Amino acid sequence: TAQKRMPGTSLEGTHPTYTYKVVLLGSMSVGKSSLAYRYVRNDFREFLPTVGCSFFTHTLNLEGATVKFEIWDTAGQEKYHSVCHLYYRDAHAALLVYDIASKETFKRAKLWLEELEKKFLPDEIVIALVGNKTDLAAEREVTTEEGEEFARTKGLLFMETSAKSNYKVNNVFMAVVQELLRREKEKASAPSPHGRATVDLGENRARRRCC
Repeated sequence: TAQKRMPGTSLEGTHPTYTYKVVLLGSMSVGKSSLAYRYVRNDFREFLPTVGCSFFTHTLNLEGATVKFEIWDTAGQEKYHSVCHLYYRDAHAALLVYDIASKETFKRAKLWLEELEKKFLPDEIVIALVGNKTDLAAEREVTTEEGEEFARTKGLLFMETSAKSNYKVNNVFMAVVQELLRREKEKASAPSPHGRATVDLGENRARRRCC
C-alpha cells in the first residue's frame, strides 16, 4: 500500500515519523549502489553503473521516532553530472562516497562537496564522507587519517565502510539518522517568532518529485 508522503515530519503524539531524503554521491564504481543495497537488503551485489538514478526506501523503528529513508543512488559517470543537482534537490542528507583504493575518487568527493555547499546552508543538510571498500586495504591509496582530517575541517561525519564485507554500513546510516534527529530536537526547542516552540514542517522547502 502506498504510504502518505510527508514533507519531512509528522507529529503523531510522542512518537513522530520523519521522512528523510538521502542522496549518495561519488565517482563511478566507488560502490554507492552496493552500499545502498547492503543497507536496505543486507546483501552484497556487484552492480553495473547506475543510469541516472535508482531509488531505495528503508524504515527504521527507533525508540523515540520512526524514520523513513528515501535513498537516491546517483550515477557517477561524468555525462550525468549536469543533471545530478535535480536528484539532490531538497535532500536532508548526503553520503559522499569514495573508494579508499583510488585517490582520484577522493578528489572527486571533494568536488561533490563544493557542489553541495553551493546549494545548501550548512544546517540544511547532514553530510557524511564515506571511504568505501575497506576490503581492498592492501591497495589503499587514501589513508584513514586523510579522510578524517578532511571531514574534520569541513564539519562532516566520517566513516570507512565495506559493502562487500558489511563493515560499518549500518553504522554510517545510523550516524546520519542520529545527527538528523539531533537537529530536529534543536529545531523543536528553538524559540519560534511567536514565542512558543514549534516544529518546522519544512513548508519552505516543499518536497517536489523530479524526473
